Amino acid sequence: MVFDCYPTGGYRYSRWEGKTAVTSPQDRKIRLVATDAPAMTILIRIYVGVVFLVEGILKFTRPEKLGTGRFDKAGIPAPGFFAPLTGVFEVVCGILLLVGLLTRLAAVPMIVDMVCALLITKLPILWGGAPLFGGESGWGDFLHESRVDLAQLCGSLFLLIAGAGSYSIDARLERNAISTSMPGGSVRLWPRSGHRSRKGTGPYVRH
Repeated sequence: MVFDCYPTGGYRYSRWEGKTAVTSPQDRKIRLVATDAPAMTILIRIYVGVVFLVEGILKFTRPEKLGTGRFDKAGIPAPGFFAPLTGVFEVVCGILLLVGLLTRLAAVPMIVDMVCALLITKLPILWGGAPLFGGESGWGDFLHESRVDLAQLCGSLFLLIAGAGSYSIDARLERNAISTSMPGGSVRLWPRSGHRSRKGTGPYVRH
């Protein structure tokens, strides 16, 4: 099996040469943690992860205002169940995003979390029917009250698509998984652009 390896960090599958590709558990593990995102993706992870982590904790420390009470006021069914459940997911996924572990997997429930928050608590602002935001209506109020939710949603979508970046546990796991993926396998080192050198300076092959 052949992998492309870039000098700045991050690996990408190239192809099976002369064989039909077969997905193994090791392949799936590599795909789960694979990332070509720049190193500064850590800034997005810190912002998104800290907000989720803090909001999750506050659902337990301030239940009437930000947890069960808020869910009940918003008209969410079974607030005693969904508020703590949401808090647990936000704490766990926030920590995973912060350290860059299983980043894509952790981003999925947070995307669902933000979509539900926007649809249930913020969207009714448009017609003045949001229980949590009495007296507010229209696009201006909707965008103002939704600014954090929208930022969290966009950040989570970015991490789902791009991965954790090179300053992450995912990147370390990816390198380790590739280096031990298959006996006799090789890792090709290409320029970051992904193009082969025409002057004979690449690729570099590590067996």
